[in-house]
Amino acid sequence: MANPTVVLVPVWGVGHFVPMLTAGKRLLAASGGSGGRPTLTLTVLIMPAPTARLASEIAEHIRRVEQDAASAGLGVRFLYLPAEPPPPPDGGAGAGYSGSEEFISLSMQQYAPHVRAAIAGLACPVAAVVIDIFCTPLLDAARGLGVPAYVYLICSAAHVALMLRAPALDDEAAAGAQFEGEVHVPGLPPVPPSCLPTGLVDRTIPAYKWFVYNGRRYMEAAGLIVNTVAELEPRVLAAIADGQCTRGVRPPPVYTVGPVHADFTPPEQEQGEHECVRWLHAQPPASVVFLCFGSGRFFTAQQAGEAAVALERSGRRFLWVLRGQPARGESLSTDVDDLAAMLPAGFLERTKHRGLVWPRWAPQREILAHAAVGCFVTHCGWNSALESLSSGVPMLPWPWGAEQHYNAFMLAAAVGAAVRVEVDRSRDSFVEAAELERAIATLFGDDGEEGRKARETALETKAACRKAAEDGGSSWASLRRLCDALHQGAVAVLPSQLLQDSEV
Repeated sequence: MANPTVVLVPVWGVGHFVPMLTAGKRLLAASGGSGGRPTLTLTVLIMPAPTARLASEIAEHIRRVEQDAASAGLGVRFLYLPAEPPPPPDGGAGAGYSGSEEFISLSMQQYAPHVRAAIAGLACPVAAVVIDIFCTPLLDAARGLGVPAYVYLICSAAHVALMLRAPALDDEAAAGAQFEGEVHVPGLPPVPPSCLPTGLVDRTIPAYKWFVYNGRRYMEAAGLIVNTVAELEPRVLAAIADGQCTRGVRPPPVYTVGPVHADFTPPEQEQGEHECVRWLHAQPPASVVFLCFGSGRFFTAQQAGEAAVALERSGRRFLWVLRGQPARGESLSTDVDDLAAMLPAGFLERTKHRGLVWPRWAPQREILAHAAVGCFVTHCGWNSALESLSSGVPMLPWPWGAEQHYNAFMLAAAVGAAVRVEVDRSRDSFVEAAELERAIATLFGDDGEEGRKARETALETKAACRKAAEDGGSSWASLRRLCDALHQGAVAVLPSQLLQDSEV
C-alpha cells in the first residue's frame, strides 16, 4: 500500500505558504522509521493566487521545494486546483473586503468542493488535511470524507487563545462597535482594546464576524499545530489545555512545533555573503539597532523622517532596511535615490560612520543571528518575532496591522523580551521621534530595570528555542506525538464517499 499522505492547504501569501511547507517537510523527516511504520508524504493543494505578484512568488517557492525534496528524498507533490473568481464581499458587490479574515474565509467556501474532490482523487491513504488560519470552511470537506483535519497556525499560542476565546468574548460584550475596557485572555495580563488584532477592533464589519467564526470552528479540528515553543508561553498553553479559553470545554490538542523558520531568500540573493552582514562584521558586539519591517510595509517620508531623527539623536549604531512605496506593478522599491529623498537633508552623510541604510531585501534571520545586533525594531509579525526570540535579540515593537499590535503587547507584557513603544494606531501606527529615541535608550540602558530584563529574557528565549528543537526537547516531542496521531488517523478515501458527499 502507498505511504499515507498529509494534505496541506496553504493560503497564497508567502508569509503563510512558506512556513506551512517548512513545517510539513519537518513533519516528513520526523515521521518514518520507528516501529516499521511508513514515512508520510506531503500533498500540497495550490489555489490560484489572486494577484500576479503572489502567483510569481508562490511559483518560485514551489520550484525550490521540489528541488529540495528531490535532493532529500522526501515525498512532496503539488496539485493545482481550478480557479475560482473572487467571492462577492459580504457587504455586497459595491463594497470592498473588510479584512483578510473575510476574503480568505469567503474564498475557502468557494474552494471547498475542489479541495474535497482533490482529496477523494488520491490513490493513497490520507493521514490528515492541514488547513491555514482562516480556512475553517474547509473543515466540511475533510469531515465529509472522514479525514481528520488540523489547523496550522503561524501565530503565537497567545493568538490561538484569543481566537478560541473570541466566541465567548462576542457573547459577553456589551452592544457597540468596539470592546469597552480591557479584554481578558486566560494566561495573559489584561489586554487593552488598542492592542487587539485588526479583526477584533471593529465589531460592526464582516472581518470581525469571520474572526469569531474561525475561532469557533477550531473546536472541530483534530488538533491545532502552532509555531511556538512551549517554554515561551507556558501559562497561555496551560490555560488553553484546561478549557479556560473555551468556557470549560477542552479544545483539540495543541502541538507546539516551533521555532519553524522559513527561508524567504530571493533567488538572486542566494549566492555569497550579503553586504549587510559584511558591514556587521566591523561592529562591536550587541551594539547595532536593527530596523526591519517585513515585506509588506512601506514608509512615508514623514514617518521615515521621525525614525531618522530618533536614530541620529540616539548616538547608536544602526542597520535600517528602509523601503519606500514601490512603483506600480513592483513588489519592492529598490531606488536608492528615492529613499535618500525620504530622509532629512544630510542624514546619510552625518551617520555614515555608524549607520547603514539599506533599500533592498536583506537576510533578516542571518542579521539577527549576528553578534553585533543588540536590538530589533520590528513590525512584530510572528515569523519575525520568533526569529528574534530564537536569536536572543530583545525587541522594540513597532506594529502596523493584522495581529501585530497584539504580538507587541504579548512580547512586552507576558514574554518580557521587548520594551514597549508608544504607537499611535489612529495615525497609521505613527511613532514620534522622541518616543523611539526613548525606547532605544531604555533597551540599551544599564540602569533601568525594563531594558535589563528584556536583554536577559531574550537570552533565555534563545536557549529555550534551541533546547526545544533538540532531541528530547518540547517541540521535538510534540512533533512526534503529532506523527503518531497522523499515522493512527490515516484513512483510505473511497470514490464512493465523494459521490455520497455530493448528494447530501
